[in-house]
Amino acid sequence: MRMNHQTGEESQRRRKHIEELKERIAQVSGCPDCVHVSPKCPDALAEEFLKTVLAYEEKEQEPLLDVLIRGGLALPAPVELSDERLGGKLKELIAAMALHRHYLSNTNHMSDRELYDFLWTQALREPTTILPDYPGYTCHLDVANVAREDGQYFYLKHYAPEEERERWAREYPKDTIPAHEDPAYDRDRHLPQP
Repeated sequence: MRMNHQTGEESQRRRKHIEELKERIAQVSGCPDCVHVSPKCPDALAEEFLKTVLAYEEKEQEPLLDVLIRGGLALPAPVELSDERLGGKLKELIAAMALHRHYLSNTNHMSDRELYDFLWTQALREPTTILPDYPGYTCHLDVANVAREDGQYFYLKHYAPEEERERWAREYPKDTIPAHEDPAYDRDRHLPQP
């Protein structure tokens, strides 16, 4: 059995490259102390992680809606979709988002029309970083926390476990904690996952 051991020269080269990546990330991000890699992390893993961080920092952000349309996905305005067509178009949209490593969670409090409308009019128009070629990169959109300015309301009402609701009430006594209500829809368990 042949063992693949890194030579001293390879190890030095890799460590030098890691330091160069850290310096470049600090320059690009403007944050010299933002990237930390555990000393226990193997050099090969640290190097790949830092390459991904640098790719993220250097990538120009753009709305995912533009990327999807440019890729050939037809995304009509919500008012242009009949109720019969909307469910299929929403599934197509969610699948296309997943191909770009953008995933949704906590959507069960919204109807298909409400979710499509939210994605089309708001979420997909926000500039974002898109790195589909980096397997470790994903973007998660928790719809319960971004759907409204008081997004915590949806999270606390529909998704938060009782212990978290109690902790929230203790930490933020001025906030009104809504009574728990099961979400009206059952979509989340069918959503694509990374």
